[in-house]
Amino acid sequence: MWSFSRPSPEHLRHLIDSQATLDLTYPEVGVSATGTLPGYNVDDNRVLLGQGPEVFAAACEELRQWRQFPSWTRIWPLPTLIAVGQTVAMIVRVFGLWWTNSCRIVSVVDEPGRFGFAYGTLPMHVERGEERFLIERHEDGSVWYTIRAISQPRSESEMKAAYA
Repeated sequence: MWSFSRPSPEHLRHLIDSQATLDLTYPEVGVSATGTLPGYNVDDNRVLLGQGPEVFAAACEELRQWRQFPSWTRIWPLPTLIAVGQTVAMIVRVFGLWWTNSCRIVSVVDEPGRFGFAYGTLPMHVERGEERFLIERHEDGSVWYTIRAISQPRSESEMKAAYA
């Protein structure tokens, strides 16, 4: 739902409470780590962050604090523990309009040299699909950040039904 004002904490709490037990809006949990879905867009991005354990530790901390998003996007509530089942609201502001999307963490990777998570979309999200954020430290010491999204827009009728 679009708005000219920032959503209140009460609105965001209600959104999360109403979405927390609902099913995800796409058919295959884990798809962002393992494959694709027919009719869904795949967006893969990977960037070298630097070298060494300090860079890896700092990048993992940024992910734990949800700082991977652009400045016009916020996660609520913060702090939110990176754990399977956590539901969050993504608050977006563009051209003076605000809207919220609901997501749930569906997987977590926390291994030596690898940290990340994926979240999936819930009914109050403008898209359907999954997005994965991963930090990896390779044997040569290089530290890489990968984002992989498998998504498709939801139809106007689906969105109207979600907000009804």
